[in-house]
Amino acid sequence: DSILGFVSGIQLSANDMLKVGDWITVPKYGADGSVIEVSLTTVKVQNWDNTIVTLPPYLLVSDSFQNWRGMQASGGRRVKRSVNLDMTSVKFCTPDMLARYRNIDIIREYIDQTEQRVEEYNAAHGIRLGVFRAYLERYLRDEVPVNKGMTLMVRQLQPTETGLPMELYFFTDTVVWVDYERIQSDVFDHVLAVIPEFDLRVFQNPSGSDIEALRYQRPEPDVPAKPDVTEKSSASPE
Repeated sequence: DSILGFVSGIQLSANDMLKVGDWITVPKYGADGSVIEVSLTTVKVQNWDNTIVTLPPYLLVSDSFQNWRGMQASGGRRVKRSVNLDMTSVKFCTPDMLARYRNIDIIREYIDQTEQRVEEYNAAHGIRLGVFRAYLERYLRDEVPVNKGMTLMVRQLQPTETGLPMELYFFTDTVVWVDYERIQSDVFDHVLAVIPEFDLRVFQNPSGSDIEALRYQRPEPDVPAKPDVTEKSSASPE
């Protein structure tokens, strides 16, 4: 073990695979945090919950591990998340809808171009989902602190029984963990809030409150009205 650790420590150092301050993850051994010590016999990792994991260097040479140094040096951290849309809510835009969407500044130019394209092809409508996707792209570029030198796109993934995934793929302009999480949360807060404005719906499985609401909305079964039978008195005149 001593010889393995010695040789592995030299390999880690010579190949610049690891150094103090690097964020590494080794899921197999429960390591996910910052390297605080590297020696010829041990590598100490302080996890984000402040626990310490000690690994022999030969495990990092013989097994795979992830080093986040490249991400930290790049100046941008990737966000790759999707929202599932209810496919039954995807429809063609009407002229009234396009006129309403034109009031949204960041897609006004896109709406004008869409209508021009529609007229050129003698079509009657544009596609609502395309308008929503264009809105998200412009929102990310203009309103979110993204790294403009890296990939940014909004794309559809393969539809499933849980709806149509609309994926946002972009890089933030910071690698600081707290700032990264705040930007990501702000973006998806906005996305979830704006979806109804485009007459779309988020897909989610029914919850207990949904089933409870259906129970109260269920109409009562039709009960035939009883005939109004009035017995005539024999003493009364016809």
